[in-house]
Amino acid sequence: MPASTNRRSPLMPLDEAMERLLAHALPLARHERVSTFDAADRVLAESIVSGLQVPPHDNSSMDGYAVRAADVAGPGTVLPVTQRIAAGHAGESLAPASAARIFTGAPMPAGADAVVMQEDTEVLGEGAQVRINAVPVQGQWVRRAGEDVRRGAVILQQGERLKAASIGLAAGIGMDKLTVSARPRVALFSTGDELVMPGQVPPEQMKPDAIYNSNRFFLCALLRRLGCEVSDLGIVPDRLEATLDALKSAAEQHDLILTSGGVSVGEEDHIKPAVEQLGTLDLWQIGMKPGKPFAYGHIRRGGSGQTHFVGLPGNPVSSFVTFLLLVRPFLLKLQGATQLTVPSVPMRADFALAKPDKRREFLRARRNAHGGLDLFPNQSSGVLTSAHWADGLIDHPAGATIAEGDMVRFIPLAELLA
Repeated sequence: MPASTNRRSPLMPLDEAMERLLAHALPLARHERVSTFDAADRVLAESIVSGLQVPPHDNSSMDGYAVRAADVAGPGTVLPVTQRIAAGHAGESLAPASAARIFTGAPMPAGADAVVMQEDTEVLGEGAQVRINAVPVQGQWVRRAGEDVRRGAVILQQGERLKAASIGLAAGIGMDKLTVSARPRVALFSTGDELVMPGQVPPEQMKPDAIYNSNRFFLCALLRRLGCEVSDLGIVPDRLEATLDALKSAAEQHDLILTSGGVSVGEEDHIKPAVEQLGTLDLWQIGMKPGKPFAYGHIRRGGSGQTHFVGLPGNPVSSFVTFLLLVRPFLLKLQGATQLTVPSVPMRADFALAKPDKRREFLRARRNAHGGLDLFPNQSSGVLTSAHWADGLIDHPAGATIAEGDMVRFIPLAELLA
């Protein structure tokens, strides 16, 4: 009997799939000016240069007394209090052998070179004098002018994704508005006649071959976390014409079409022929578990240009993991972000994995109170409970086992979901 010529193509390594995918993700040219209050998680479209220094002057980091350190010869030194300086008010030059009552954030008076915190002092004569009980050193509890930000310094780089501290830093140099990349417009739909929306059918009336559409909910949440404008197009029936109509309509007003399910090559999987009819498609078999089937392509628009297409596998954990590892960096690059991936950290496995897999695995795991990792017992791609329970993914090489106590590569979900 002749040998079969229908050989499967080798699985594509994840790193190669990532490289090919990101090569297509040219940053969107659209920018917008937004209030600094509304800039959280947006990607900065231009670098921010400070027009002033922060703090603008030497100031006290403690409530206490500003002194000349040389005037305090030893514990118990008594000095007259000649002035009181609050934040937002300038004091006078400090006379030798005297102290100034000073509060946190208040500018240091000329001549003072240290602050003694009030816990190390004793007030005498209803505040006219102060006893210094701890000998200060020059510079003690003094914040120097410009120690946070120098005038002319680039404080935020183009391509940074703005977090809470970034926004505070921008506000601290007077920026009330920031120029950020526009939100990617993403059309989301699922395929599958077995899918039912929560609320349509009560659990007790669900048919044996029906399932609730969980993917649609977590994918929409993930897209919004990444700053996308999401058009939820619902569930598309498993028919070629319906799939063609959904793709054509979505392509006109969106930067990306994201689907879940239907990216295999079975007779009821219509994504492949529909995308090929409307544009181009790469249907990859990636050497990762979960998440082997993954599709990328383009849909031609009616006028000019094209819309990105990404097809995720239908199993919920596969869809969840491939989104985090592939779609997340793709969307960040569309927004011009420069930090696209999350590095793994070495951690100790407090479990054993005796059976190796031929694919690179992303195991759902959780940190424990002993500084190690526990493994969710069921790593099936259909068990979404594992993704809820876990606080990270173990990036486990193909063909390897894990012995208890081995160091493994751990990717925290908190960073992937940020």
